[in-house]
Amino acid sequence: MLRRRGAEVIHGPSIRTVPLAADEGVRTATEQLVARPPDLVIAHTGIGMRSWLALADCHGLGDSLIEALAGAEVLARGPKAAGAALSAGLEVVWRAPTETMAEVIEHVLARPSLDGLRIALQCDGGKLDDGIAAVRARGADVVEVPVYRWHAPDDLRPVERLIEQTVGGRVHALTFTSSPALRNFLAAAQAAGHDDRVRAALHGDVAAVCIGPVCAASARAAGIAAPVVPARARMGSMVACLTEHLADRARTFDVDGVTVELRGVGVVVAGERVELSEREALVLRALAEQPGVVLSKSQLLSRCWGDPSADPHLVEVTVARVRRRIAEHDLTVSTVHRRGYRLIGGP
Repeated sequence: MLRRRGAEVIHGPSIRTVPLAADEGVRTATEQLVARPPDLVIAHTGIGMRSWLALADCHGLGDSLIEALAGAEVLARGPKAAGAALSAGLEVVWRAPTETMAEVIEHVLARPSLDGLRIALQCDGGKLDDGIAAVRARGADVVEVPVYRWHAPDDLRPVERLIEQTVGGRVHALTFTSSPALRNFLAAAQAAGHDDRVRAALHGDVAAVCIGPVCAASARAAGIAAPVVPARARMGSMVACLTEHLADRARTFDVDGVTVELRGVGVVVAGERVELSEREALVLRALAEQPGVVLSKSQLLSRCWGDPSADPHLVEVTVARVRRRIAEHDLTVSTVHRRGYRLIGGP
């Protein structure tokens, strides 16, 4: 969806979902619920509900589990969990309007009595919500059904490359589809020694885009003050929200009567898109943001390569390529002897 809108997408997964084997609790929990059916079922995630029912089938407990759950009230955290329950023939009596586990717990705690209530809780891949302790304290018997766990990826190189590109100024938005993914990304940045620079980027030019309110709350708890959040916690809504956000952040400059518009790494000059490499776009952006102002090679190395001590020849070669690409648009990068470069109008 992002590529269709002209974006360059860099993949840096920070989380993987690992299904649990039967001996890790799911079979035991299933057998307990079949033997003594629950009064209430909390469907936490779509993938979790589907995996639970599939595992039950594998062990010959599928029909017995559906029968045990059929007489219970089913509460769903969100539409995917509700859809998985409905597909299994279970009736969902309530769904959290804000799609948060905290709201599900609040709904359960609002009952006049929980004493003796048996609750089947389909867990997600993280730690249990603190509210479960409050439910148990009210006398409920909560049976946890662990179906999968979230772990860091086996191969950390993709997320490490994404971190390096983020601190190097080559990323304009980071998308997070779950709280654990966000926390793992920040943990990976800290392990790589880039924690401060990543956080500075997320407070500056890099948008932290969270799929929903739960992920956004985790971002704020981690110190990210203004995450971008769609009105609906859906992938399509997140992409549309990100597109609108970046469009609003497009910046336009007048360079001696020539209009230069910066859209992320995209550059539009006098209404025409200029095809540039990522590094060329970074150099032109740095110069366009201060038209007519001389930037030294050291400044451009720091801004566009993230290393002011890098080989100055990198700047010379890149500037030469930028010059060729913008020449037909009445712009040029002028060399100021012993000082650096500036962007001006004219050939």
